[in-house]
Amino acid sequence: MAMRMWEAERPIAAVILAAGKGTRMKSQRHKVLHEIGGKPMIEHLLDQVDRLGAERTVVIVGEGREQVEARLGTRVSYAVQDQQLGTGHAVMQAKGALDGFEGDVLVMFGDVPFVRAETMMGMLKRLHGEDAPAVVVLGFKPYDPLQYGRVIARDGRITKMVEFKDATDEERSCPLCNSGLMAVRSDMLFKLLGEIDNENAQGEFYLPDVVNVAIASDIPTAVTVTSDPDEVAGINSRAELADAERRFQQAARAKAMAEGATLVAPETVFFSHDTVLGQDVLVEPNVVFGPGVTVADNVIIHAFSHLEGALLKEHVQIGPYARLRPGAVLEEGSKIGNFVEMKNAVLGEGAKANHLTYLGDATVGANANIGAGTITCNYDGYFKHKTVIGPGAFIGSNSALIAPVKIGADAIVAAGSAVSRDVSDGELRMVRAEQLVKPGWADRFHDAMKKKKEQERKDG
Repeated sequence: MAMRMWEAERPIAAVILAAGKGTRMKSQRHKVLHEIGGKPMIEHLLDQVDRLGAERTVVIVGEGREQVEARLGTRVSYAVQDQQLGTGHAVMQAKGALDGFEGDVLVMFGDVPFVRAETMMGMLKRLHGEDAPAVVVLGFKPYDPLQYGRVIARDGRITKMVEFKDATDEERSCPLCNSGLMAVRSDMLFKLLGEIDNENAQGEFYLPDVVNVAIASDIPTAVTVTSDPDEVAGINSRAELADAERRFQQAARAKAMAEGATLVAPETVFFSHDTVLGQDVLVEPNVVFGPGVTVADNVIIHAFSHLEGALLKEHVQIGPYARLRPGAVLEEGSKIGNFVEMKNAVLGEGAKANHLTYLGDATVGANANIGAGTITCNYDGYFKHKTVIGPGAFIGSNSALIAPVKIGADAIVAAGSAVSRDVSDGELRMVRAEQLVKPGWADRFHDAMKKKKEQERKDG
């Protein structure tokens, strides 16, 4: 769990709605499990909830619940909404999971992933204002109000919440829109939910109606406003998912450069949610970071390289067109070049594999040199096997190292060798068939073929 950022006045619970079918995504994958920066959108939100130190987190699930539960496991508890009867009905399903809880409840949406913990904290602090509102709604002013529900407020106090379909023209002209997120005192949440009805254009139980119920009973309610409308943008389609990815990448690039990395063409570099770059790292165009990459200081990553699950220590160089797969570790000062692939392999300090090489399930010693076209033959169709190359070893071009095999320190493997037995320290291993020499054979072959071709031309 992330470090708690704020000591709350009362315990915090979070209810996250994730029961929607997500039909606009047109996907067998549950909507909230679609990834942004290599991580499901709901986990982006959960990370921020964790920063608040929530005592309970309840995810409301419905169709596709087994996917959500398989991904999130015991990180959260679950409540099921079997029928889609509206957002208010969805929150009501959390009543059992919140039994005995006394504190403040945040209500959020699994497809609104970018809400910051600081914004949540602002809602909770407002809940403890002098006027002691029962409900705090997070409002925003979008670039285009579209068909968002409106928050009618005066001096931060809400006078009415209205869905767009039910709003008058005057109410629709209000620029303050409802994000759907709210903070509610636990002793009021289910009392207010029990008093809402579905007498509206959609025939659903709207969550925002808890505010109207409170207002009708002279119970104070309030609104806080986020300054960034993108923070509360929901994701309901592939196009909106792509836009969320774009915004995530823009933020990740800005952060990397602010922390001391150089991106030659920032718009062509793509980060994962957990990418770590040191200072004075140079990233050339068209580089993709998958999950699990950590890069130390003073590293050069040349163009068109793809990294995932890799650790690069100081003064490493890779690429162009390098591929690092999970388990790749490059020790200080090592180098891999164009069209080199590594998986579950360690390249020792100062070692080099400059081009056209595959290193899988291998350990390469310090200052070893791996020639072009070398491959570690690590898989026999059933099991993976290990190749160990000693320090200072030289592997000639176009060699096949058939694992399990060990190449000793300072050993030399001659170009074109297929090595299936261990090579001792300082040994030369040459595995080649004896060359057959036939003087004049090529000349006679060419003469015969030319005559044959000429005859075929004459015969038509």
